[in-house]
Amino acid sequence: MDNQVMLITGTRKGIGKYLAHYYEGMGFQVVGVSRGEPDFDLENYRHFCADVSDENTVRRLFTDIRKTHGRLDVLINNAGIASMNHILLTPLQTVHNIMNTNVVGTFLFCREAAKLMRKNQYGRIVNFSTVATPLKLEGEAVYAASKAAVLSLTEILSRELAQFGITVNAVGPTPVETDLIRSVPREKMDRLLAQQAIPRFGTFEDIANVIDFFIRKESEFVTGQNIYLGGVS
Repeated sequence: MDNQVMLITGTRKGIGKYLAHYYEGMGFQVVGVSRGEPDFDLENYRHFCADVSDENTVRRLFTDIRKTHGRLDVLINNAGIASMNHILLTPLQTVHNIMNTNVVGTFLFCREAAKLMRKNQYGRIVNFSTVATPLKLEGEAVYAASKAAVLSLTEILSRELAQFGITVNAVGPTPVETDLIRSVPREKMDRLLAQQAIPRFGTFEDIANVIDFFIRKESEFVTGQNIYLGGVS
């Protein structure tokens, strides 16, 4: 993996922070993106503060990657936000925020990454879906809907980008003990975990294991796929 360039969104904390450390340790040149500055410094890591749904900012970011690295091999669209509210208690601004980050952000990064990847006729894109969609979790209507859109985007882009040697896949984590779920009552989390074939929280390592498979050079024949963790289908 030496000298391969990887872009990860949402690297300030949680899953994204773990992935930045993990793949930098594997020899990738990692470029990270989040709204705020990270609390870590790695030798082969560069960080950009950006709103992933701001088109002009995203374009400038990719221009910098092209000028600095001349290539992009892997994109991991990890940035995402959720709102765990009943539909009657969900403000419209919350809907816009979730859709902008989860759907618009994923779209923009996929589009701009593909422009850079096609020059080398090679690329790996991994998006994030969620088990909240197939489990039809109450209180997560907007979040689940946004990730359903990401899944559809993944499937269609896999066909549109195959001719350029670019694969597009998705991973759907079960709940991981991050800031995203700390406000959820334990009783609700226990009911959710009980719906999984393997009734436990997911881990960062579980997620990285799936991403490892998707981004391998040998996985060139795997595209348009989504893997839900925990035995959810």
